[in-house]
Amino acid sequence: MTDYSKQLGRLRPAPENFLSAEQIAQVQSGRRDFLRRAFVTASAAMAGGAAVTAHAAEATGKGSKLILDNPPWGTTLGRPVDEPPYGMPSKYEANLVRRISPGLAAVNQANVAFAPLQGMFGIITPSGLHFNRSHQGWYDIDPSEHRLMVMGEGDLVRNPKVYSVGDIMRMQPVSRIHFIECGANSAMEWANVAVPTVQYTHGMVSCSEFTGVPLLHLLQDCGANLDGVRFIMAEGADGSHENRTIPMSLVLSGEVLVAYGQNGEMLRPENGYPLRLVVPGCEGVSQIKYLRRIKLGTEPFGTKDEVLGYVDQMPNGKLRQYTSLMEVKSVITSPSGGQVLLDKGVYNVTGLAWSGRGRIKRVDVSFDGGVSWHHARIEGPVQNKALTRFNIPWVWNGQVAFMQSRAIDETGMVQPTYQQLRKVRGDFSVYHNNAIQTWQVQESGDVRNVQLAHS
Repeated sequence: MTDYSKQLGRLRPAPENFLSAEQIAQVQSGRRDFLRRAFVTASAAMAGGAAVTAHAAEATGKGSKLILDNPPWGTTLGRPVDEPPYGMPSKYEANLVRRISPGLAAVNQANVAFAPLQGMFGIITPSGLHFNRSHQGWYDIDPSEHRLMVMGEGDLVRNPKVYSVGDIMRMQPVSRIHFIECGANSAMEWANVAVPTVQYTHGMVSCSEFTGVPLLHLLQDCGANLDGVRFIMAEGADGSHENRTIPMSLVLSGEVLVAYGQNGEMLRPENGYPLRLVVPGCEGVSQIKYLRRIKLGTEPFGTKDEVLGYVDQMPNGKLRQYTSLMEVKSVITSPSGGQVLLDKGVYNVTGLAWSGRGRIKRVDVSFDGGVSWHHARIEGPVQNKALTRFNIPWVWNGQVAFMQSRAIDETGMVQPTYQQLRKVRGDFSVYHNNAIQTWQVQESGDVRNVQLAHS
């Protein structure tokens, strides 16, 4: 088993995010005595609109001093706005970072960096926190030297072309918000390996506003025989030449983008700069980074990344191929594994839901392991094939609880339990795990990752 203890020690409590190391030590050494002196009930804080973290300062007797005394930042000049020229997060947010699982990083170039879902808000993932799956490491490619070729088998493309990044950026752009999820997200849960935090169970999903040109426009520009094309093959310029078959039906929908922008700026290098493919609703391996070639064909291309890998092992021993759709899924991000509830009272339970089939219609939350369900509030606007934020208030009475979320998308698909999923897929799969996640809240307030026998 991988040792996550050092990383767990740096996780935030929930939802009291801003306790100092000294205050956290007080909680750990004398939780109840500390809380009796420290806790301002969450219900009173919520009713008055106050921050539920206000009691952290009061706990050490500094509350009055902090509000009455003029702090240093109230009596001095701040730093100029051009220092630094590119804005960075606060130094107090240094622990909210992507993390690499030592067990998955066989070599430094072939690894996964998980997004810290437990500490993010809304639905947009900051570009610097977007999860990253590298098959051959990442590159910072000179855009003036990068090219994209569009070609085809036989007479499928009348006028094959090679585009520069500048050529593509001169075309009419669109901007759309979509999630990208690795097909192996939640993979370790198949084997009931209880990795400790939501960052490791579900952190291979992120959501961005992507800007680019619909791939369909490029194919039309090249004179493609759209009626004759059934599949395309997308290939990256990285050392592994990541490649993938994509059904032409997705391209004809106009959703597939050749993207150069992410969250209002150019793509980050680790996210595919200067060009990547965005295939909404499909697993991350289809969304080729460092995009260099599009080839049109009439049959699946049988690439290395859909024959030797990214296949689903079924109970009968056969392998299911060309499975790219990411099914409806959700997870509670806070409170979640590795976090701690400091005392009884009202908490805001929040999480994310998404579906490769379209928009999220509803999210239900259970606090008793799926025995009863309650409708969560969905925060709008709800985007197509994008992360969707949900919230629900909950009064914790200090007893053991089992928190779950269950998403339903606009097509009527319902997120399954592990029992339902394993009945169809078996116990030995790796990819496309969209089962309901369970977090156990212990009497101590500690939150743990568990799987229930009946779920």
